[in-house]
Amino acid sequence: MTNNLQRRLFEHKSGLSIFTKRYNVKYLVWFQEFHSAIEAIVAEKRIKNMGRAEKNILIEQSNPSWEFLNNE
Repeated sequence: MTNNLQRRLFEHKSGLSIFTKRYNVKYLVWFQEFHSAIEAIVAEKRIKNMGRAEKNILIEQSNPSWEFLNNE
């Protein structure tokens, strides 16, 4: 969760994020906006408990070709 997507993308690309550094994640293929932090936290917890197939469906609903949304 972030309140500044551009900053978070920079952190991920530059290896400043522990998660992305550990798993070598550099590309964004899906994101969702929320009106409140509480809504975002609830959604994040729900998504973390999903299996890979469910996450793939979530991505493909808005990005069927899996294009990198943060490509420079």
